[in-house]
Amino acid sequence: MDGVESVEVARAETERGEVVLRRRTTGAGADVLELRVNGVFVMDTLETTSEIELAAQALAVVDDPAAVLVGGLGLGYTLQRVLADPRVQRAVVVEIEQPLVEWMRDGTVPHGPALLADARATVVNADIAMAIAEARSHYDLVLLDVDNGPGYLVHQANEAVYEQQFLHRCRDVLHDGGVLVVWSASPSAELLAAMREVFGG
Repeated sequence: MDGVESVEVARAETERGEVVLRRRTTGAGADVLELRVNGVFVMDTLETTSEIELAAQALAVVDDPAAVLVGGLGLGYTLQRVLADPRVQRAVVVEIEQPLVEWMRDGTVPHGPALLADARATVVNADIAMAIAEARSHYDLVLLDVDNGPGYLVHQANEAVYEQQFLHRCRDVLHDGGVLVVWSASPSAELLAAMREVFGG
């Protein structure tokens, strides 16, 4: 693309495949970080509206979101918006890809160290399905942003995240009045039906 340069910033191989962080420099001189997993675009730092809005809308419907669980660290924008709410006392982020956590911690992602330095934030390197299954704490809000939605899976195994058994377990770790929010790039009738079956409505 004319006026745009792209360079690899970091790359790692995990048991699930390849995680790559690239930097695009536009003709206007703006640096944009882009995250790809197995060649699939996950997100970048240019357009973060949906990640931020996911958290903002979810926080708006919870009376007291003292404890929040976020599935998927990404580049940290959902967590950043969660921590911007002074009502939040504890935010646990579950991220399956350890290299991504390390890049956030060591400054490869420039805004990462300050974000993860917040004493309210804890990052757990685990699969979200396992983390939910083994959870011993309860939460006021669970935000799931582990794919681009059920129709655009980063890993095929993530299909289980959108099925009733997992959604039931999410309900079990919520306090009374707690809320589950799932990010999806497009409407999913199957996911909506599963959530209504589990939560009613």
